[in-house]
Formats: sequence, structure tokens, C-alpha cells
Amino acid sequence: MASVVSPRSGHSTSRPGRRRLVGAAALTSLALALSACAGLTPGGEAPASEGGDKPAAVGLASLDIIVPADPGGGWDQTGRALQKELQGTGLAKTVNVTNVGGAGGTVGLASLANVTEPNTLMVTGLVMVGAVETNKSQARIEDTTPIARLTEEPLVIVVPAESRYTTLKELVDDIVANGKDVTVTGGSAGGADHILAGMLLKQAGVPSEKVVDTLNYVAYSGGGESLAALLGNKVSAGISGVGEYVEQVNAGTVRALAVTSPEKVEALPDVPTLHDAGYGFDLTNWRGVLAPADITDEERAALEAVLTELHASEEWQATLEEKGWADAFLTGADFDDYLQQNIVDIQTVLQDIGLVV
Repeated sequence: MASVVSPRSGHSTSRPGRRRLVGAAALTSLALALSACAGLTPGGEAPASEGGDKPAAVGLASLDIIVPADPGGGWDQTGRALQKELQGTGLAKTVNVTNVGGAGGTVGLASLANVTEPNTLMVTGLVMVGAVETNKSQARIEDTTPIARLTEEPLVIVVPAESRYTTLKELVDDIVANGKDVTVTGGSAGGADHILAGMLLKQAGVPSEKVVDTLNYVAYSGGGESLAALLGNKVSAGISGVGEYVEQVNAGTVRALAVTSPEKVEALPDVPTLHDAGYGFDLTNWRGVLAPADITDEERAALEAVLTELHASEEWQATLEEKGWADAFLTGADFDDYLQQNIVDIQTVLQDIGLVV
């Protein structure tokens, strides 16, 4: 599961004046209406139906995807995979990907507020949920239109191949003992990697108010940069999604100490879980897509229909297997509810580990 704490009672993420999303029944009706309209493609011509007696498949003439991070990381991999498979399946004729990195995705989130083209998706996930809080971002996820949760992925803690740490406990105990002399790299501040590092210290007995003073966390906005720091022995350890480090683990250039899923990961069968290593929690990093706040209900339903078709395709399922991503597909009211609860959960975790007041 993507969150690791129970929500605080009475806390609500809804704000007056913010976009209220339609419910599942309404979205179903809209999707059926779109199908009945001979497969109209927003931004393009209505495609011809076969024999005139059944609707053409859903699809988009064009789609813009914002990746709110630099190239090389999990968000970039997700955006590029969407581009490849949407075009390959014919669900979108043209897909353009733009990287807008910085501040845990909140720079990209702010840019989405200025987008007027309805056929636009921005990659998002647990990292952004945390970064909004730690960066005190004026742009918030609640100000967008949630479209779909796509995947979730466990994290992996690694060290350089020649590191003296052979277990996760050895690494964590050294951080507790020597504080900022031990450096840990990962994705943006407040994201899943940072949250994991803080939770490990808290489980090791570091008080919430001391976590920030104890942890020397070096944040990067792209997975390629954190990997370079590891391979160059500039940091003591690294945290990222399994998909970003698995090749280096299997090549022997870094050594994996633990994965954060409840069960062992097929791609790294010999690597223990956090529970195996003596830490009583798990954490997975979900990823999905958002759209601009002011799109119509019909435009939202069209985007959801395209992603639903993609999710059902053999091509997308093969991509999930290749990347080692778990299928976590949600749309409509289910994704709305999940996202609002995840925001509450992560706010609680960040307070518990002292990253926000």
C-alpha cells in the first residue's frame, strides 16, 4: 500500500472553492455518452466507424504529457512509457513529452495551472504529495483534475558495491551514531525516498524532532543524478524505485540492502524486505496522472476512457512486466478518494518524522 499511517480523524483535504469532481456514476454516464457519439476524439476529427453500425475506438488526435522531473527517474520512465504505448496502440496519434523538473515536481505542478489545452496529462505520485507539503507549495494537487493511478513500485535501499555496509541495520545504526557524516541520496525532498529514510531513523529510536538534524539527505530531481552520485562514491547510500536501480544491482555495481514491499521482489529475489531486516512497515511509491483543473466533465471522461483502454492492452501489461511496476489502476471517484486520503496520510507521516511542523 502507498501510505503507511492511519488518517487523523476529522481532517479533510477539501477546500472551499476548489474543483469538485463528479462521482463514479456520472463519469460512467459520460463515458457511455462519448462512446455513443461515434468515438469523437477531442482535438481531432470523428474517426469513421466500421460498416457504420458500431462506434469507433476511443482515441485522441494529440496529447501533451508533462513530466515534472528531469530525465532518468521513475516519473520520466512513466511519461515515456505512456508516450510509447499510447502511440503504439493508436490511442493517441501524437504524444509530446516535456520535462519540467524541480522542487519535487511542484515546479511542474505550478506549470499545469497555466495550461489551457485539455488534452494534457502530468505525471504525479507519492513524491509530489510529500513535496507539496515540505516545499509549502502554493500549487496543490487538490487544484487539479485527477485522471488515473497507474502503477506502484517498491523502493530499494542500495550502497556502492565496495561499501562496508552489508545489512540495512548496519547502515541505519551508523546514521544514528554519526549523523550527517553518513549521506543518503534519493529523489526530491519530501518524496517517498526521503520519507523512507526518516521512517527508518524514527524506528531506530531517533525522536521526530531530531530526524532532520540527524539525516544528511541529498535530494536529486532525476534518478540518473542519484545513481551517478552512488557510482562515484559521493554518497553512502541511495534510495529509489526498484526499476531505477535493478540493472545496477544485477550488474554488481551497487548492493541492495532491502526492498520496501510486503513480499520479496521478483526482479531482486535475494534482497530482504524491510520486515526481514527488522523494520515493521512497508512503503510503495504510486504513480499516476493529473489533468488541468478547468477541463470539462466530458474532457475528463475522454482522458479516462483512453487510459482505461491502454490499461487493458497487451502492450501496457507487457510494459508493466518489463519495468517491474505493479498494476495499481484506478480512475474516477475511486482515484479521487484514494488521492485525498493519501494526502492526509502523508501529511501525518511528514509530521511524525519531523519534516514538516
